[in-house]
Amino acid sequence: MLSVPFIRENFERVKTALAKRNKDFEPMLRQVLELDDKRRALKTETDRLLAEMNRLSKEIGQFYKSGEAKKAETLKAKTAALKEQSKSLAAELQNTEDALRELLLQIPNVPHPSVPAGRNEEDNETVFSWGEKPELGENPLPHWELAKKYDIIDFELGNKITGAGFPVYKGKGARLQRALINFFLDRNTAAGYLETQPPHLINEASGYGTGQLPDKEGQMYHIEKDNLYLIPTAEVPVTNFYRDVILDEKDFPVKNTAYTPCFRREAGSWGAHVRGLNRLHQFDKVEIVRIEHPERSYAALDEMVEHVKGLLQALELPFRIVRLCGGDLGFTSALTYDFEVWSAAQKRWLEVSSVSNFETFQANRLKLRFRDKDNRKHLAHTLNGSALALPRVVAALLENNQTAEGIRIPEALQSYTGFALID
Repeated sequence: MLSVPFIRENFERVKTALAKRNKDFEPMLRQVLELDDKRRALKTETDRLLAEMNRLSKEIGQFYKSGEAKKAETLKAKTAALKEQSKSLAAELQNTEDALRELLLQIPNVPHPSVPAGRNEEDNETVFSWGEKPELGENPLPHWELAKKYDIIDFELGNKITGAGFPVYKGKGARLQRALINFFLDRNTAAGYLETQPPHLINEASGYGTGQLPDKEGQMYHIEKDNLYLIPTAEVPVTNFYRDVILDEKDFPVKNTAYTPCFRREAGSWGAHVRGLNRLHQFDKVEIVRIEHPERSYAALDEMVEHVKGLLQALELPFRIVRLCGGDLGFTSALTYDFEVWSAAQKRWLEVSSVSNFETFQANRLKLRFRDKDNRKHLAHTLNGSALALPRVVAALLENNQTAEGIRIPEALQSYTGFALID
């Protein structure tokens, strides 16, 4: 969430940067300043009334002591009127503060200067690519057919048990899932990330803290009776470890990793591009989360990008990195790099990771701060990345490594799977 002082002090810059998101936010920004002006005026008047009531209370006590009860009663009547006025002002102040907060919750993060202009994913900027696209010969099988051929993923059984988008992994398919999770966690912990196991459900405060709430797109699964939400990513509970926390400057960097299942309704998704593992309602993902000093957060983002590069290179998957344009940038992000692997049978790129810097946007919602050496408090920067999301990694591994003998397992993964071939 953007802070009011930041908007007030950088109005033109904020307005211009938000225009990259292909919407005119100027009316909302001006309304924020108007509501804040009203809030400050109401607060000033409320404080003045309270000071006046305190002064009158002292005078009333003095009049009673000196035997001037009539004067005391007159002032008591005046104090009662001020109390009613103060209650009315307090209610108006609360309503204004609520309206201001609701408005601020609707304004997205300010894009970093390097974010390119653009309307959608077609306008994203490719900044890096690696690996050669494999040549599979004639009629290569897409992963959903390979899954059926080798009996490693059962989409129909998952549909029977729950519905579309909830596959069942079997045999070497289940072992491949487990191997990837352990491989990613081991690589992450070796890079200094502390492994954690967070809850898979969150409360409203956690959803608001990282920006998933208010859920305008209806993508979160909500358990209404308990008012809890199934997590869309481990980013949410892990970042909320630090809600209402004040760190010391010496604590940086704070680095966490976690494996969790993820749950997304994916409302409005259909068509061939979501077939098989391409888009699921439940999937596994290993996440990395960092809390950083503002002066180091973009260096940390570069480190995270390099780390994810290493994971995909170890898996021998051709990939590219794209910098998201303003129209494709997530609500909470200032800068995001997407990693996309090449799907040889589908002949298209599949997103497997997003690595993002949120700057102070989440920290302001979370009240996540740090003390500097002079004991002054500042908002921290938050970052996160998928390292990695499994479904499309598995899809690319199956498709790119299919041979006449079976599906080859990359060498770096064989000690985790316990086999070199799915046959």
